[in-house]
Amino acid sequence: MLATVVGILVVVVGLLLSIALHEVGHMVPAKRFGVRVSQYMVGFGPTLWSRRRGETEYGLKAIPLGGYVRMVGMFPPAPEGAKTSSSFFGQIVADARDASTEEIRPGEERRAFYNLSTPKKLVVMLGGPVMNLVIAAVLLLVVLVGIGVPTATTSVATVVPCVASGDATSGTAECTASDPESPAAAAGLRSGDTVVAFGGTDVESWDQLVGLIDDAAGEPTQVVVERDGAQFELTLTPSEIERPRYDEDGSVVLDADGEPVTDPGGYVGISSAVERQPVPVSEVGTALGDQISATAAVVVTLPAQVVDVARSAFGEQERATTSIMGPVGAGRIAVDVATADASVMDRVATMLLLLSSLNIALFVFNLIPLLPLDGGHVVNALYEGAKRQLARLRGLPRPGPADVARMMPVAYVMFVALVGMGLLLVYADVVDPVTLG
Repeated sequence: MLATVVGILVVVVGLLLSIALHEVGHMVPAKRFGVRVSQYMVGFGPTLWSRRRGETEYGLKAIPLGGYVRMVGMFPPAPEGAKTSSSFFGQIVADARDASTEEIRPGEERRAFYNLSTPKKLVVMLGGPVMNLVIAAVLLLVVLVGIGVPTATTSVATVVPCVASGDATSGTAECTASDPESPAAAAGLRSGDTVVAFGGTDVESWDQLVGLIDDAAGEPTQVVVERDGAQFELTLTPSEIERPRYDEDGSVVLDADGEPVTDPGGYVGISSAVERQPVPVSEVGTALGDQISATAAVVVTLPAQVVDVARSAFGEQERATTSIMGPVGAGRIAVDVATADASVMDRVATMLLLLSSLNIALFVFNLIPLLPLDGGHVVNALYEGAKRQLARLRGLPRPGPADVARMMPVAYVMFVALVGMGLLLVYADVVDPVTLG
């Protein structure tokens, strides 16, 4: 029960902090550029707590699924001569302009967001997603460099006693009287030995050792191991076997008939002791880029992903382990991690990686170029800047701020779609959750 509570708290607190810092990324540059920020809120719905500091009200709301910073003057007044449409969406646009204008105090028109230059608007709107990117990078740095990643070492964890019929490479089958000893057992290797040299070659990594074993299949080979502080020389003859071929994703390569593709190799019957080892700091950038790329690929196919979730939630289709999920699903994964039969350090590292992936998701998702997401404001700022640059090059008067209010119908449609997707994910995460493999 304690582990379950801890898992849920890690996700809830981590998500709230990520949202809070995201909004700080918007608020701080906005204030520095002179924009009046009237509210800083974490969550939506009824206000649980708030306090006013200076001209800003800081608060926490009941539904911890987002947050917002209210900057005055997000939408400029209607262009001169523009007509107000009486349609439903036309009224939405007019109401958005009126609400934005009412927030501006007399004499503070210069402090409206729409009066910022294009570069300043970009800094303000990108500040939130970039903050999530920084959080993800810090968490990855802690895990990869501070805690380290599980790495196969040249120390022997287990020695398989025999070459069991039908399962030579895994050692999971039970030995029978007719099964021969494994090459490692026959040579006298023991659990805890560290392989120092193989066939006269100094061994520095497990991958190197596996390659040397493959090359020596069927040949008696001298092996130097370190045991209890002393070195011993043993003679080992790797068995000749066929190993499955794996692709870059770790999946078995299949031929045209669906059969596994194999390559000749050697087998001795040992497994590696796995230890956490730090990686170079340069690897953090690579890992961050891989996470961004993978998340962006999911976002690009988001409609199809949502359809798959609906099919699994309301139909008989099995939910994929790579399926998108909401906060409830992330909480369930955190509970699985907290209650897993693993070391404390392994569970802490996995929790931090989960929070890192959540921040990458916030970073990528908020860059979708549609209102009300940050990416929608970024696109409008770029459009405004392009118009002004074109006018300058053509010697025309400087255009006014982009009429962002016209995009409010899109924002409303997106809002409804996001709420619908959120409710679907909550339902799917309850009735058909993604589970750890």
